[in-house]
Amino acid sequence: MLDISPILLLSSGIVFLLVLARLNSCLYKPLFKHMDDRTESIAKDLANAKNNGADIDGMVNEAKEIISKAKKEASSIREKVSAEAKGLADSKLMVAKTDLETKYNNFVKSLETDKEALKSSLSSAMPLFKESLKQKISSI
Repeated sequence: MLDISPILLLSSGIVFLLVLARLNSCLYKPLFKHMDDRTESIAKDLANAKNNGADIDGMVNEAKEIISKAKKEASSIREKVSAEAKGLADSKLMVAKTDLETKYNNFVKSLETDKEALKSSLSSAMPLFKESLKQKISSI
């Protein structure tokens, strides 16, 4: 019935083993190597991404520190300029006050001299007024 040929069985086994060896060297080893390389590449990329994330967090913290320092510096500059402006305004105000005070004192002095001059002129003109008043009274 079935005739099994040992030579044919042996040659089929040898061909199978040769095909298996050839597939292993040409297909499976490069395929597994490619898969291992890809896994390593993905692991390296993930590690780099984590490092980049840490670097970004560090840069964000550094930027926040720089911004807070800049805000503090701007505040101190604003306070300094405000104090300088207030001092300058106070000094100008004092100069204006002293100037007004001297002008007021000069005005008061001139008023006093005018008052004295008016009194003296009225005193000197008093006899004329008395005489003219007497004439008017006598004419009535």
